[in-house]
This record gives sequence, structure tokens and C-alpha cells, in this order.
Amino acid sequence: MLRDLPLEDRPRERMIRSGAEALSHAELLAILLRTGTRDESALLLAQRILNRTGSLSRLGDMSVHELTQIRGIGPAKAVQLRASLELGRRMAQTRSTEDPFIRRPQDAADMVMETMRHYKREHFMCLYLNTKNRVLAQETISIGTLDASLVHPREVFRAAMKYGCASIICLHNHPSGDPTPSQEDILITRRLMEAGELIGIEVLDHLVIGDNRYVSLKEQGYM
Repeated sequence: MLRDLPLEDRPRERMIRSGAEALSHAELLAILLRTGTRDESALLLAQRILNRTGSLSRLGDMSVHELTQIRGIGPAKAVQLRASLELGRRMAQTRSTEDPFIRRPQDAADMVMETMRHYKREHFMCLYLNTKNRVLAQETISIGTLDASLVHPREVFRAAMKYGCASIICLHNHPSGDPTPSQEDILITRRLMEAGELIGIEVLDHLVIGDNRYVSLKEQGYM
């Protein structure tokens, strides 16, 4: 049990002494759980949760109901964990949108990564920019299947005209986590570029979002 560990080795004391960044995933989770079960410490319970979910990403996707299916997690612990994970997600999202200027592909990826990398289906989204590359709006254009997202230039540029933007950046996720562009991704990009040229709205880039990774089709030479 945690009480059997030397005081300096307990997660809370280690965090106070060395900072949160020095703790393992299990130790941070144990601090949130506060208590374990009759048979195991909070640290062992935390490690069992991580072993069962397989990753922090999967843990972050779990609902309160799913969390309560884990032995040792009751409604109170499940709500506490869900609230903590949601706060972390919102903080990451807030940081990425505080300065909505796009200077490089990484800026655009940062705006959507934390949300899009968790989607189980393909979402095609556009960022609409003014002449100074400030983001005027962000819209999801289509939601497809696990394998493909159907995108029509009409829908993309209808929103562009609504916002009076000068240029757009397209983004979509690959639920597999692998952001390698498919042949379909390349064809859709070229189709959108041709449509943009006709109406005078430039397609600056198309990013494919994976699991904490992205690929810029412009950087890869496809645009």
C-alpha cells in the first residue's frame, strides 16, 4: 500500500518535491484517484487502469459509464477522472486557439490536433483565413466513414464566400493514426485547388492529421 512506501517515494510528496513532470503516468493518475481498493494501493489501481486501457489516449476517450466498468472505479472516481481529463483537453484546445494566426503548417495542426486525432471517422475541416492569415472561422465540411470522407468543392467554397476569406487551409484526420496521404487525398486537394483558382480563393495547404502527427501536402510537394 502507499502508506507502506517511504514518505519521499509517495506520488504526492514526489510531486511537491520534484514537480509534476517528474512523475510517471501511473503516479499522476494515482494522485487523481486518491485511494485504491481493499487489496491494492491507488498506485497499483492506476497502473491496472493504464494496462487495461493501453494508452492515455484511450483513457481520455472513456465515458463515465465505461470507467465504472473497471474494478475499483466507482461513480465518484469515474466522474473525477472524466472531469480532469476534460479539463486537460480544454486547456490544450484553448492554448492552440489563443493566437489564431497561421504562419506555418504546425500552427494549423496545433489548432485541431487534440480534437481530430481522437475521431473514429474521417472529418474534413477547413480554416478560413483573411489576407493576414488570421483565422476567421473553422468549419467541419463533412464526416465520412473510417476509410473515406466525401468532399465537394461547392460545400468548401460556399463557406469561404460566407466568411469573405482570402484563402483556406483544409484538414482531415486518418482514424488509423497514420497521416500518410492517400491517392484520394491528393486528388481531392488538386480538385479543390482548381476550384479555388476559378473563384480567386487560394488553397494554402491540406493537412492530414494522425495520432499526434500530421503531414502537409504542400510540404510534401503535392501542391
